[in-house]
Formats: sequence, structure tokens, C-alpha cells
Amino acid sequence: MSGIYIHIPFCKSRCKYCDFFSTTHLARREEYIHALRCEWHDRQHELTEDVHTIYIGGGTPSTLTIESLQMLMDCLPVQSTQQEITIEVNPGDVTLEKAQAWQAMGINRLSMGVQSFDDELLQLIGRRHNAQQARDAVAIAQQAGFDNISIDLMYALPSQTMERWKHDIEEALLLGVQHISSYGLIYEEGTMLMTLLDHGIIEAVDEDTEMLMYDYLIDLLTAHGFVHYEVSNFALPGRESKHNSSYWNNTPYLGLGAGAHSYDGRQRQWNSSDLESYMQQAMSHRLLPEIESLTTEQIRTERIMLGLRTNKGVSIADIDRAKATQYIQEGLLKQEGERVIATTQGFHILNRIIEDLLG
Repeated sequence: MSGIYIHIPFCKSRCKYCDFFSTTHLARREEYIHALRCEWHDRQHELTEDVHTIYIGGGTPSTLTIESLQMLMDCLPVQSTQQEITIEVNPGDVTLEKAQAWQAMGINRLSMGVQSFDDELLQLIGRRHNAQQARDAVAIAQQAGFDNISIDLMYALPSQTMERWKHDIEEALLLGVQHISSYGLIYEEGTMLMTLLDHGIIEAVDEDTEMLMYDYLIDLLTAHGFVHYEVSNFALPGRESKHNSSYWNNTPYLGLGAGAHSYDGRQRQWNSSDLESYMQQAMSHRLLPEIESLTTEQIRTERIMLGLRTNKGVSIADIDRAKATQYIQEGLLKQEGERVIATTQGFHILNRIIEDLLG
């Protein structure tokens, strides 16, 4: 099994917490699609297995016109309804016309950046949609025939209380979606939220409250039948993200676009994050990616780091058995057969546990 990731860096506006590579130069979209088609033409031979997943991420891929997205999809190996083909969308971009067109192109999964159902918080973090638009977007997607919808939620936002967070999760459950990804806010250097924090204009949620928010998220979603299959991801049975799971399972994938990463099991490579440089290289058929060859120990390290983030854990043979036993006794890890899996309490300090197990 292998997958394709396609990076669409365009956004109508930049969120205040975002440090991903993106641009608001929407006029370059059609030219960029041409560059992507050139890169695919030159690199498709790198895929030695059938493509089971395609993930169009960003940025905001839903800013693409129907025509531009169709041009991209026309050159990709969309072969079967059994493939998982995902596009990330902003609620404000979802119309019935677009949703029906996405369906017709073979896209069968939506990942929607909702983040919150609190209009005040949405405005604070710079989202360009409101809560009602998010509700409407899910309903429109369902009307168009999508039955595999994921939404993103964020917690530990400035001024977010437990009550406001509980309301967000309850709103999400009312929508009837199949997957929820949820992330605690991280203040990244160079973002507007970091500047506001540094100047005392906003205040970060304290660590104890953030932990309570995470615990409540797990308790409520699992009580409603969602499987907590990765630190930040919850799905109804059988609706886990196949594409993202491939990252955690060490599956090779091809990354197309500016700043996109690829992995073949031994090497990792990534394209230039400069839009102009990437397009010039791709359209002249002379890509100059950065390349990193991984050692056996690096591959093992990544297998442990990623495996412990999931509900499948890692083989006890891969880690220090004595240290693992100590964490099991403390209730931070649990053992199932020959697998070691993090508990909910273990997830709170997972980075520290991983660092110790690798030390």
C-alpha cells in the first residue's frame, strides 16, 4: 500500500496560530496546478505499489476552483471506490455545487477545519467562518453524499473555559460526523497569537485545565462510540484515516507540491517551501529536493515514537523492557500480548516517556 500527499498552499487569509507553509497569493493557483501536474509526470514512477490513499492538504485546498481541482484530479491514479481520497476544506468554502463536484471527481472523504463552534473564539484565532457556517457545511456535504467526514477541533484556546470546550464537543457530536481530530493549541514562534501572548494581550490556558480538557474529550467521544486510535484522533469503528495511519505505520508515500515531504522507507525528501522556486523547478522538470537518508536506528526511533501515539503501540522487543515495566506499574503504559500501549494518563507525558525509552 502507498499514498500520495498533495500540498495546496493557498489560503484566503492566514489563521493567527498557523506556522505551516501557506500563501494568500490566490492568483497563482492555476499556475501552481500546472507545476503539480509536471511534478507528478516526473515522479509517478517512484510509486512501486498500488495507490490506496490520496490526501489533498494545505493550506486550504477548497479555495481551488472546480476547474483547477479537476485538472489535478484528472492526472492522478483515481482507480477505485475502495481508495480513500481526502480533501481538506474550510467550512466557508463548502457549497452544494462544490461538494457535488468533489464527489464526481472521486473524492470520498472531507477533512473540515471547524476548530470551534464559539464565534468569539473563532474570531480570536483568525478563522474566516462562523459556527453556523460550520454546521451548514457539514449538512451540505452530507446532502451531496459524503458519509466520511472528519472535523478538526482545538482546545486550550485563549479564554476558553471547560464549559465552552464541553459545548464544542457536544456540538460536534450532533453533526453526525465519522471522525474527529482534536489538538491543543501550541503557540508557535512567529505567529500572531504568539505575539499577542508575549505582549500580555491574551493569556494561555493553564496546563492543568488543558489536561482536563483532553481527558473530557476522550471520555465523551469514547462514550459515544468513537475509537481513540491515535493521540489526537478519534473515529467511529472502521472510519480511521487510512492515509494518516500510513504515516504512523511507516508506509511509503509520495509528496507533491511546495514543501511536501516524501518517504520510501529508507529516505525522506522534501521540496522547496518557496512557492516561486518550487514552480520554476517543477515546470522546468528539474526538482531539487532536500534528501535525508535514515539509519537503522533512526528508523527504529521513528517506529517507536509514532507507534506509541497509536492504540496499536509498539513491540516490547523494540524498547527497554525494564523501563517499560516501570511505566506499566505506574499506569502510564499497558501491555497487551507482546505490544506496549500508552494509557490516557501516559498520553499526558508521552514525549517524556518516549525520550526515556529511547535513552
